[in-house]
Amino acid sequence: MRFGNMVDVVGCHAEGEIGNVVVGGIGNVPGETMLDKRNYLQDHRDDLRQRLLHEPRGNVVRSVNVVLPSNNPAAAMGYVVMESTEYPVMSGSNTICVATVLLETGMLPMTEPVTKLILESPAGLIALDCECRDGKVTSVRFVNQPAFVYHLDAAVEVPGYGTVTADVAWGGMTYVLVDAASVGFTLDPSEARDLCVAGQLIKEAAAEQLSAVHPVHPEFPGITQTEFTTPVQRVDGVLTARNAVIVSPGRIDRSACGTGTSARLAVIHAREQIKPGEHFVHRSILDTQFDGVIESITSVGGVPAIVPSIAGQAWITDFSKVGLDPSDPFPTGFTLSDTWMGPQTPSRGT
Repeated sequence: MRFGNMVDVVGCHAEGEIGNVVVGGIGNVPGETMLDKRNYLQDHRDDLRQRLLHEPRGNVVRSVNVVLPSNNPAAAMGYVVMESTEYPVMSGSNTICVATVLLETGMLPMTEPVTKLILESPAGLIALDCECRDGKVTSVRFVNQPAFVYHLDAAVEVPGYGTVTADVAWGGMTYVLVDAASVGFTLDPSEARDLCVAGQLIKEAAAEQLSAVHPVHPEFPGITQTEFTTPVQRVDGVLTARNAVIVSPGRIDRSACGTGTSARLAVIHAREQIKPGEHFVHRSILDTQFDGVIESITSVGGVPAIVPSIAGQAWITDFSKVGLDPSDPFPTGFTLSDTWMGPQTPSRGT
């Protein structure tokens, strides 16, 4: 066979969001911590991310996770998240996919009815409770790294939209959160393309106008995600809301977004709309859901913060080997603006 750099990939999605998992073929990745390994892959092996996520082997509506041994004695395994345009230090849907693949393929032993795991992400150690039945992972609840608010009710000048009121929060990535109705959206699936255009405009404007420097890790990226929200409501005694997260270069997270839910929990806690221990059901544009809980209150670098946990389910879809023929003219793939959106122009007048 002519293929080089063959990697083994398990296809998986969490509540609709694709988070494929590379389980073999990577070899050694230098670094003491998973953050070190993430930085090495980003700086020296980005060809791997491009090969797996760009066409013709990939597409814009997926992420990929590289499973790697952890040097931390507390962790059973580690993983690095690769998305369309960045290497986030944490992702909720991808974490759920990784845990599901590790257990359902037998890479880690499954204990029914609950398997307790600790995995190392680039953001740090992540504790997980995986509910299992008949060899299937039916739910994964992970305790995220702390989430906190940078700004509440900040004014952002957005081309085509005028002054937009937004919150900015960290949940593992930095989000600018905007009430969907305030910019003319209901979060109906038919609005998906328009939401992407608006989300990219808001994200670009907010990143230019609002400071979002992590208090402990200033090297972490600032605002890279827009989260459109609906007001929190209490339905049958449970707090709930909908959201649509716009992932660069301009597509919608199919799930309710784990780090986006963590950021939303930080915001609604800052607004005194939720108490520790209460459940918050966050629904996606597809009406799939994550269940969020504030486990405790803490601080990050002197900034008030919460410790959120998020629960959801993932499903394995396929198994594949991805390689590179030496004569292939697209070793790192390609992108076209019909799906990989570039800089945006206003879609409507102010």
